[in-house]
Amino acid sequence: MSKPLDAAALDQLFRTARTYNGYLDKPVSPEQRDAIWELMKFGPTSANCLPARLIWCASAEAKEKLAALALPANGDKIRKAPVTVIIGMDLEFYEHLPELFPHADARSWFANTPALAEATAFRNSSLQGAYFMLAARALGLDTGPMSGFNNEAVDQAFFADTNVKSNFISTLGYGDPSSIFDRSPRPAFERFNTVV
Repeated sequence: MSKPLDAAALDQLFRTARTYNGYLDKPVSPEQRDAIWELMKFGPTSANCLPARLIWCASAEAKEKLAALALPANGDKIRKAPVTVIIGMDLEFYEHLPELFPHADARSWFANTPALAEATAFRNSSLQGAYFMLAARALGLDTGPMSGFNNEAVDQAFFADTNVKSNFISTLGYGDPSSIFDRSPRPAFERFNTVV
């Protein structure tokens, strides 16, 4: 049986973790990128479908290409971050299900139902994006998830001639505390929860 994490770990993952708008001048290493994937891949997805496809924009050229397709304020964040990750979703993720979910013919559940496949890809790539953020936090890094970019243009620029579409993007690095706002409200349980 698992034991609850201690207060320091809960703070790092949730309570004191923040969305950063700027970063310290400190790089994210290839080993750290690998370590994030090695954690996030274990987060649950429907039928182990793992539809997320990540592009790690680490070069100045890649960041500039992405920044040009974002709202101006987001473009600045992308340019200045050590890395910005595009979390995409493979709309034909089901082609990998014979390997990833060998217990059943899961490919047949999605192959001829594009609306179900797209909804499944979106839902589960969003989950994987959240696992990405938690993995980064667990490894001592910070993130700045955002929309505010032209999805179609990003798809053309980064996912052309594939079945992958962009979901959202996130900056990644060591957060600069001066770049965050005061924390926005987080209501108590009773406000948004119902027990039946």
